[in-house]
Amino acid sequence: MQLSGLHVYPVKSMYRVSPDSAPVEPWGLAGDRRWMLADPTGRFVSQRDDPALGQIRTGLGPDGTLTLTAPGGDRIEIAAPTVAAGDPLAEVEVWGTRFRAAEAPKEAHEWIAEHLGEYRLVHLDDPHARPVDPEYGEPGDTVSMADGFPLLLTTTASLVRLNELVAAAHPDGHETLPMERFRPNVVVDGSEPWAEDGWRRIRIGELTFRVVKPCGRCVVTTTDQESGERRGPEPLRTLAKHHRLRKQAAFGMNLIPERPASTGLPGQDGDVLGTLRLGDQIEVLEDGRQWPVDSRD
Repeated sequence: MQLSGLHVYPVKSMYRVSPDSAPVEPWGLAGDRRWMLADPTGRFVSQRDDPALGQIRTGLGPDGTLTLTAPGGDRIEIAAPTVAAGDPLAEVEVWGTRFRAAEAPKEAHEWIAEHLGEYRLVHLDDPHARPVDPEYGEPGDTVSMADGFPLLLTTTASLVRLNELVAAAHPDGHETLPMERFRPNVVVDGSEPWAEDGWRRIRIGELTFRVVKPCGRCVVTTTDQESGERRGPEPLRTLAKHHRLRKQAAFGMNLIPERPASTGLPGQDGDVLGTLRLGDQIEVLEDGRQWPVDSRD
């Protein structure tokens, strides 16, 4: 098996960046989901609420400057706000966890309001601010502003099998679902369909990861990531029938990177555990996990 895809999402629910290599920090790929939009109550905003978010192209400069480009070409560059620079902090929330993030400057909010709505753009200055769910993580495990875990893994074989099942359910024809619908960080080629369900620990190149939880799926997977259109009930309908894990329509697995055994300590901001590269070989170190399965292809 090998690594065939790498994707970073600089702003939660916005468009991806797909590099050939990516440094890995304890809380995820470098630059992944360190920014997000929040509504007036502080709650995160995603494509679940506003599919137009996915149409904003993103870029990250070497100094952390965020670039946003609207579909019409209007562009803005935003320096990452920090506590050290005296930028204001806002209390925000992702799936019930509240933490503090630095607010972008006024001109960024004005740009967002013009192109999306009355949202605030915030940056996770402190990557230790949000712990991983203790049911699945270990002390010191933290996550960016991703839904719950540092990285999300999918496999091409499972996508092929899912598309076969979708096609069988729609004899009059159905579009082939692309991997982008599932917004993974890492994509694995060369496995068997659904093999990832049983993985406990894996090695990708020079790094090892704990495979901690299936990814339950939502309406974002029905959204065309190029056009922003909702495209009907698939793949949720087929996943709900053929691949339910932990009572959820599931596709992909959540990962937590392991720290070098020599330290065992939480990383500091800027600490890099290693680098993933397209073509890296993948080895299953521990297998045999069984999740509660409601229905299974």
